[in-house]
Amino acid sequence: MVEEQRGVTIWLTGLSGAGKTTICQFLETELRSQGYKIEVLDGDVVRQNLSQGLTFSKQDRDENIRRIGFVAHLLTRNNVIVLVSVISPYRAIRQEVKERIGDFIEVYVNAPLEVCEQRDVKGLYKKARAGEIKNFTGIDDLYEVPLKPDVECKTNEETIAQSANKILNKLKKLGYTNYLSMPQFQNNYSQIS
Repeated sequence: MVEEQRGVTIWLTGLSGAGKTTICQFLETELRSQGYKIEVLDGDVVRQNLSQGLTFSKQDRDENIRRIGFVAHLLTRNNVIVLVSVISPYRAIRQEVKERIGDFIEVYVNAPLEVCEQRDVKGLYKKARAGEIKNFTGIDDLYEVPLKPDVECKTNEETIAQSANKILNKLKKLGYTNYLSMPQFQNNYSQIS
């Protein structure tokens, strides 16, 4: 176990299919293996358990992000590293959550819309294009790109390991971890699904 761990929220934002969840899974595995206390707040899981009944209107999306931010804040102040994987399309609410939490690293998981649509593991883009899903981010609702993210991961150009390593290096640089990079980074998780 790591002594005197500092809490921090790592907030991964980006389009559906950009690779947020995959990067979170990689980070969770690597940081746990080094003895860090980690909690993961995945947008889909939170919506099922904490935000049921909310729609995809702007007001309800903001409320969903506030709820996730509240939980992340509680965990962060109790010295947990919190990995948040959520589209969070609007800048203002991301900024509000960042200010509330304080110890916060914004990660822009950047993949072009075309690439996200090709990945479309859940079939959501197909449904949105067919009109079966309304207010879908990137199709008929906007995504406001972070203006100054702490880390940018270009998942159409990088491996999962390369993207995760950027985040791990930022954590170490800011004093949240003493994470030791491992040579296996070059071989694992070579592609985002």
